[in-house]
Parts: sequence; structure tokens; C-alpha cells
Amino acid sequence: MAAPMNAPARIPNPTTDWQQQQRAARLSTGELLAGLGLSAADFPHGVIAAPDFPLSVPPHFRSLIRAGDPHDPLLLQVLARGEEALPQPGRLTDPLEEADYREAPGLLRKYRSRALLIASGACAIHCRYCFRRHYDYGEAMLTRSREAEALAAIAADPGIEEVILSGGDPLSLPDERLAALVMSLEGIAHLTTLRLHSRTLTTIPDRVTPALLALLSATRMQVVIVVHTNHANEISDAVAAALGRLRQAGVTLLNQSVLLAGVNAAAPVLAAHARRLFAAGVLPYYVHLTDPVAGAAHFDVDEARARAIEAELRGVLPGYLVPRFVREVPGRDSKTPLSAL
Repeated sequence: MAAPMNAPARIPNPTTDWQQQQRAARLSTGELLAGLGLSAADFPHGVIAAPDFPLSVPPHFRSLIRAGDPHDPLLLQVLARGEEALPQPGRLTDPLEEADYREAPGLLRKYRSRALLIASGACAIHCRYCFRRHYDYGEAMLTRSREAEALAAIAADPGIEEVILSGGDPLSLPDERLAALVMSLEGIAHLTTLRLHSRTLTTIPDRVTPALLALLSATRMQVVIVVHTNHANEISDAVAAALGRLRQAGVTLLNQSVLLAGVNAAAPVLAAHARRLFAAGVLPYYVHLTDPVAGAAHFDVDEARARAIEAELRGVLPGYLVPRFVREVPGRDSKTPLSAL
């Protein structure tokens, strides 16, 4: 018998070892549905049993999904639904044309004062709308053998003030590897800010280890972490506690979301999310319109609807809690506000 519609899935989390939880994230479509009391028949276009972009859903995140509810906003972000296989004209495998910005192995230069390192090809959770779901990490990822070339390129340009660690997810790296990379960056005198983009923090809150806190509090660089959540239900008490430990370590916390049909494309949902973020010490930063990545067209929200949602949010939230609605347009020197599209 399926669990009540308002009940979360009862998925045990028997370990605080974050790397073990990361390994436990891989599962099949059938295993995910069975754990939630659902079947393929609960979805209009069915599901994909063995998707090319495999499922990866950490136990903590799974525990927050309402069992028996095929419309749960967390489930819809991670389940390979049949819509992914429908014809999607105009969709791309590299929607942001990132290959054009590769300056050295693992190094992307899109903006003048910032450099981005693809620090890892791994991510604890596979979001079905991910713009890098088709990314060739083997070709583009930073590796120890190629790290010197990327660091030399950063050191050679004094206009670079901030380095962004991205991926995949940089916090999929062990603490020791991450510490070695941060130490190398600290040796570049003109760097003032270290930014990490991470989904792991809010899907495996045990990733906030004492070693990670010590590393981030000790660096001379100002540390900013941009977490990625899309719905208030993702910010559990355990996640809020982990974020609180980061704040105590002096880390500035921001959030970026993606506007997703069926998940958060309504002003009341985004307003509740913003308030929950603020209660956890995180400021809303961006709401991205979806990128035209192949396999994710069913998440798209048209620009007119997005503008209406943004306008409604401005009427119900204080200005500091209203995220900027943007789209990333290849070739432009910054994110493009929705109002400028």
C-alpha cells in the first residue's frame, strides 16, 4: 500500500559518512519509484527505465520526497520521466557554448574578473534539467596532471579577482583534494574571492565536515558559496543546521534556483522558498530561466509567465529577498536580466 500523500518517504540514513551517502545516491528508476510507492503508470508519459543520464539521488534528498505523490516538486527534479525522450526541436547538448570559453584544461573564462574551474565531474544529485547533463568532463575537467596549466593562466592575468569552483560539484571532492586546490589558489596574490557552486551541501548536509569548515575559515580569500535549491521543501532542519555552521565559519551564502514548470513556477512557491532561505541565513541570488538543453524542454517556463511571476514576487517580498530573474545568453559578458530579454 502506498504511503499517505502528505507523508515523506521513509528512507533510512544509517551513516554520517558523506562519501558513503554520495555512493548510495545511484539507483535505478524502478528503485526510486518503488521506495515511494509509485509506478510508471502514475506519470502521463511514463518513465525511462535506463536513461543515458543516470539517476543519482542522495538518501537525505529522497527522504524529503512525499511518498505516493507523483507531483512532488522534489521528485520531479530527479525522476527520468518519459518527456525526456519526446522530440525536442532546437535543443542542444552544449546550450551555453562552453567549449568556446575553454582557456586551459578545466578553465573557463566567460567574464573579465572571474575564472571558473571545472573542479570535478561528479555530482551527488543528477537534476534532470542540468545544462551540463551532456558535458564531456573527461575532456574539460581539471585534473591534477593538468592543474598547473590552469593555475598558470589564472596567475598570468591580474584582472582575475575571483575563482569559481564548479563542476559537477566541487564539494564532491574529498577534503584533502579540495584543500590542496585552495592552497594553490591562495598562492596567486591577485585573487581575493573564492566562490563555490554546490548542490551537495543541501542534498548531503553531512558534507559540512569539521575539515571543510576549518579550510574555509582559514583561507585568506573571502569565501562565497552559492547553493542550489529550487523549493522550500529541500531546506530540511539538517540542511539549515549545516548552512548555519558555514555561516559561523564566515562563509557568505547565496542561493540560485532554476524556474521549473511543475516544480516552482508560481510566485507563492518562490516566496515561501525565499523566506525559508532567509531563515536559514541564505540570500536569494538568481532565478535562472532554463537553458535549451536536450532532454529538458518539459521544464521550460515562457518569458511572459516568468515576468509575471517576478512582478508578483516584488509585491509580496522585501527587495532583499527578491532574486534576480536571468537567462544566460552565450557571448554576453554577464547574466542577462529577464527585463532585458
